[in-house]
Amino acid sequence: MYAVVRRYEGVTDSAEAGRLVAEGFVPLLRQVPGFVSYYWVDAGDRVMLSTSVYEDQAGAEESVKRAADFVRDNLASLLPNPPQVTAGPVVAAG
Repeated sequence: MYAVVRRYEGVTDSAEAGRLVAEGFVPLLRQVPGFVSYYWVDAGDRVMLSTSVYEDQAGAEESVKRAADFVRDNLASLLPNPPQVTAGPVVAAG
């Protein structure tokens, strides 16, 4: 498995961002080959995190592209700063 974590800082409306992610972005991710799971987290202090898991690196890389496009087209005013993206193979899971 392969995971991607994105950290968004300076979020202007976490409730609206959550709604748009749930209604618009999650359905797009479910179409990515190898999709396993996705979580969108309100970390407080205008910070939101996403964690997605895929069966392989190719799925994870596709999710990064889809996330960039979705944020640009639908969330730019709510997530004004580019995310910090961290990705890598899953080495332990529970």
